[in-house]
Amino acid sequence: MAVLSWKHHTLIQALIARGPLKEKEFHSIFTGVTGKNPGNNKQLFDEYLLAINKELSYVHFELRACRDQYDGQVCYGVVNNIADEQSKLGTKYSVPQIAFYKGIIEAIAQDVTAQGTISNIEALNIRLETQMLNGSEAQSESNPPDIPLALRNFTMCQKEKTLDELIQDKWLCSTTDHKIGLGTRSLLDLRSWFRNADVPSCQVCNEAGIKAELCSSESCMVRIHQYCLRKMISRKTREKVCPGCGNQWPYQAPKREAIEEVGPSEPSQSQLAAGCRRNEGSEGSKKKKSKMSRPSHTDTNRTISQPSQTTCLSSDSRRVTRSSSGLR
Repeated sequence: MAVLSWKHHTLIQALIARGPLKEKEFHSIFTGVTGKNPGNNKQLFDEYLLAINKELSYVHFELRACRDQYDGQVCYGVVNNIADEQSKLGTKYSVPQIAFYKGIIEAIAQDVTAQGTISNIEALNIRLETQMLNGSEAQSESNPPDIPLALRNFTMCQKEKTLDELIQDKWLCSTTDHKIGLGTRSLLDLRSWFRNADVPSCQVCNEAGIKAELCSSESCMVRIHQYCLRKMISRKTREKVCPGCGNQWPYQAPKREAIEEVGPSEPSQSQLAAGCRRNEGSEGSKKKKSKMSRPSHTDTNRTISQPSQTTCLSSDSRRVTRSSSGLR
């Protein structure tokens, strides 16, 4: 095993200590450590990321990049690629807090309108008992599951405090319209769960379309991130049509600076981590189930302490029509 230099160690430590960083912040640290600007030394930057991921893979960790679906900025973070009992010991959150977080991400991911948010009131009204019941489908009506006292006694005040902690730790975020969305940690860590839960992916970038624009056709399943849509439509050779059904896509062209903002921050394949290999081929034609599965206790417990397995999303994920109410 090759030994990483102190420069590599500093980059890793910065991400572990501070949590996920926006591209500008991470580039600033890289410049301070190496004396090189990543914008002018892209190959060197890629080599550093590849070297770091090669060594982190021995302990099932990965330096990963993704876009924040709420502002379109690239983020970098170190995540855990394995789910086991030991990884659960790393969390500071209690069982009720994890169940509360699980209910929030489930509500956001299952929103067929792809708003990517829920209101504070909706979050606070999530019932932890429901999360326990959903994970105990095998129980009969005559033999209901035993709801832990800690879940039944989780107060509104405790929920409010947990919301603040989850936002501070970047598992959740507070949007500009004062709603609750997924934080950068969740966007980085939940890639495999998004796929397993059949969350429809963006038609352009193939990442989960948590916050995205929907095709105006009720029968079309296409959704596209706002920043991907800007990039797609800004190309002069492309018409404003849905890539799925070919219908006209109602879109108001943004200001020029907003369009130009998309390109330079697009991460390369090597920046997206050496361990993240896209599993295309048979998955390209695989149909997704219309009903999303709920995250298991194992996935959520692992995620909120040390993130999930590395899995890139299929491009053929589908959504149910917006008139459907079967997901609730």
